[in-house]
Amino acid sequence: MISGLEYEYRTGIGTDIHRLVADRKLILGGVEIPYPLGLLGHSDGDVVLHAVIDAMLGATGMGDIGTLFPDTDEQWKDVDSRKLVRAVREMLEEKRWEIVNIDVTVHAEEPKLGSVKGHIKRSIAELGGMDFVNVNVKAKTNEGLDAVGEGKAIAATVVTLLRRRLKRTL
Repeated sequence: MISGLEYEYRTGIGTDIHRLVADRKLILGGVEIPYPLGLLGHSDGDVVLHAVIDAMLGATGMGDIGTLFPDTDEQWKDVDSRKLVRAVREMLEEKRWEIVNIDVTVHAEEPKLGSVKGHIKRSIAELGGMDFVNVNVKAKTNEGLDAVGEGKAIAATVVTLLRRRLKRTL
């Protein structure tokens, strides 16, 4: 019990992977990253935000990104994934859910993300309507293994904790 309120807590996990291709911008966590390749996808291919969305939807039992924003629907073609996060956040808020924290792991052989992790963290915090300290962004390589390790793809794994106010207690 916190300040006379009871809360329900739920965790969610989201993952995504997209192939790296020429002639696309590389967008991770809503931030454009200088790199000669970008991620192939129906939308902008932002694996980080797609995994964030799936983690939030998973925690609430509200489906997944492909159900809400199918790649067969032209209205989502090349859409900025920040728009999708905002839409999901509105859905969560309608059901009284708030984001407690988001923990992101980006799996990429290249580019090295050390200099942009703070920008990605800030972007996610803003989109989630949360304090910067409640978001964590890590970058890992796959040590040359699989499509990520061979530099052919970038993936993301996200864990989030949500809470919902249930009722006021006496």
